[in-house]
Order: sequence, then structure tokens, then C-alpha cells
Amino acid sequence: MMNRLTVTLDPRGGETRLLMMEGRDERMRAVLGPATRAHPRAAETLLEGLALWHQQALSVVLCADVGGDMSPLRLEDALGFGVRNVHFEVEVALRQRGRRPRRLSALGNFGDLRQLCLLGVPS
Repeated sequence: MMNRLTVTLDPRGGETRLLMMEGRDERMRAVLGPATRAHPRAAETLLEGLALWHQQALSVVLCADVGGDMSPLRLEDALGFGVRNVHFEVEVALRQRGRRPRRLSALGNFGDLRQLCLLGVPS
């Protein structure tokens, strides 16, 4: 039996961090360019590709600031809820404003995204 695949996306500042986990095991880490410069369908296409590659739907956690604008990744509907389709289901995880982001060294510490992946997306 395959474990659930969870992808956590954290778009902020000049980069977008991605962490994909299968159960408790990391499968992918990436630091992508800023979400504000990505093609409007880039995040959706990336997630669809990962789902097709692994032949299963993904649980996606999208990090967002409390009271912030909608994500430039376009994975939320007009009310701020995560979108769902046959390839993935997005849950929005709100973080408190005012917390300073950690600087990455190399690919950096993905501990915060790892914790969100381990919590998973509620069914």
C-alpha cells in the first residue's frame, strides 16, 4: 500500500519552497523562484505532473499569512479556500505575521514544512 503524498508549498519573499513527503519520508525538496514571477498555471501544472508521476492524488499544504492577500500560486478560490481536483487537494495553513523567515543555507532547513507535511491535510 502506498503512503499518502503530501506537498507543502511556502511562497514568500523572493522564493517558493517545496517539500514533498511520502508518509514520514522526504521525497523531494526544492527552492523555486518567486511565485509572483511564475506563469499563472505553473503551480497547478507542477502539482499535476507530480501526481501523474506518482500515479496518485496529492495532499497539498499551502502556507499563507494570516490576513494576507491571496497566494500568487492561484491554488485558492475566491473565498480563500484551497482548490481541489482529481490530481490534488489544497489546504491553506495560516501562519502568524511578524515572524521573521529563516535564512536558507544551501537548500536549508525544511523542518517547518516537514511538520506541516506530517500533520497532513484533513480528509
